[in-house]
Amino acid sequence: MNTNNFIWADLSSYNLDKTKQFYETVFGWKYYNTDNYLIAYNSKKETVGLYQTPQKFQDMKMPSFWMPYIQVESVTETIEKARKLGGIIELVDTKNSIGSIALIRDTLGAGFTVYEGNALNSRTKNKENTLIFNELHVSDIQKAILFYKQLFNWKFQKVNDNSFEIYNLKNEHIATINEIPNSIKSKYEYWVCTFGVKDLKQSQKTIEANDGNLILDEGNRLLCSDGTEAFFYIQKV
Repeated sequence: MNTNNFIWADLSSYNLDKTKQFYETVFGWKYYNTDNYLIAYNSKKETVGLYQTPQKFQDMKMPSFWMPYIQVESVTETIEKARKLGGIIELVDTKNSIGSIALIRDTLGAGFTVYEGNALNSRTKNKENTLIFNELHVSDIQKAILFYKQLFNWKFQKVNDNSFEIYNLKNEHIATINEIPNSIKSKYEYWVCTFGVKDLKQSQKTIEANDGNLILDEGNRLLCSDGTEAFFYIQKV
């Protein structure tokens, strides 16, 4: 079990048909529909999930974000710990066919899902058209570090005053956390997913030809929008 590691991601969309077509064109994903949840496949391997944004969140005008999944030994224990640390428990499903899940928001409001089970495990290190990395964008990096260090026993290594690398119990670099002013990142706090691609420029052209946008060019990777409010990184692998 990849305890306290990133293993999966999914996206809730206000326009599922458009979103489905966008990612199929950009990454070549094919889909299987199960219980109103689309599972995307890359070369016959389950990769991510897509689903219609629930009416509750549409009414709240919640934007669409890619949601990371973190595998834990016990969803119940993680929920209890998160609550004591000041996190908000948005949703709990202990009767899901793939295992137990809970959607949690950290003390700044960034959302993530914890998962207890062994059915999901799709993150790779360098495979094309798959989830390869996760990153947290927040307005108060020290507050976020305090929460995640206590919740998952992660270690944080300083890159500079505004950036820390996140390491798991096996000392593997599994994510990065960046402090970014709201004037740049908007008022929301969020986790971002990075997907591997073979050719950055060609992928950018495909994204832009399908109503997506380039938000930021960082050289070795691009921050892009899918044409709705959801955004993600692409990085050459």
